[in-house]
Amino acid sequence: MKWITREHPKIDRLACPWLIRKFIDPEAEFIYVPFEEVVPQAMALQAIPFDVPDVELTHYGDECTFDYLVKKYKIKDPAVKSMAPIVRGADTDRHDISAQASGLWAISAGLAYNHKDDHDLLEKGMLIYDALYSWAAHLQQEKHTQQPFEHLLLEVFNRFIRSRQEGGKRMPAWAKELKEMIQDHIDTNLSLKELSKDLDINPSYLSREFSKHFDNLSFGDYIRKQRIEKAIQLMADPSYSLTDIGYLTGFSDQSHFTRIFKKITGDNPSQYRKKLHKK
Repeated sequence: MKWITREHPKIDRLACPWLIRKFIDPEAEFIYVPFEEVVPQAMALQAIPFDVPDVELTHYGDECTFDYLVKKYKIKDPAVKSMAPIVRGADTDRHDISAQASGLWAISAGLAYNHKDDHDLLEKGMLIYDALYSWAAHLQQEKHTQQPFEHLLLEVFNRFIRSRQEGGKRMPAWAKELKEMIQDHIDTNLSLKELSKDLDINPSYLSREFSKHFDNLSFGDYIRKQRIEKAIQLMADPSYSLTDIGYLTGFSDQSHFTRIFKKITGDNPSQYRKKLHKK
């Protein structure tokens, strides 16, 4: 069967073909076309459209097309179930819902940047999702907090939690330290849910304490705010295009970057940059 979607895939439009080929249609042929041609070409080629508005196989509420395919085709595989929130978090720029979401986004964005041919990109993406599936099926219990930054972040939280449990009323310097680390690692995210497991602390408690000391923002919202502030700094350099800035500040694609930028600043990126250069 032929399946058709938008060109220039990054996450959902690579994850869905992997899922389709592995669990739904092993002989699937995938076609990538410009956005406005998906539905007309689907009719002309008798292909199944996916991951575009106003078709059946698309986003619903907070869930992405990968989620809908899992439900529609009643895929019960436990590893696929584990992959779903990772794909969802990466595709919808909600890296706080899965510790692996930011990593999947980073790899996918880099892959798309390096490979401009969509079918070449698809074949490379298949390898990524094969690897993610193997992790989900066999390696989830393996610890991956091996980077110095991750250990340091956990250490900061541990010191904070210990000071609270011991009844100390004076706030330690962890908040300033954590802010500096986040600024240095804009595209490296750990979810509070995952941190709560490592710390053996109720996740709702940890989330509540975080927002008190970070501008009354959730972990995810605070990261997005920091990314926009970094984007504004980069806009001063004309050598960076808005597409470059979106990549460098950790957004899954240009539409995510534009939406979050406008939500925080009130202007879309191009409008803001014009105002910036007029000053």
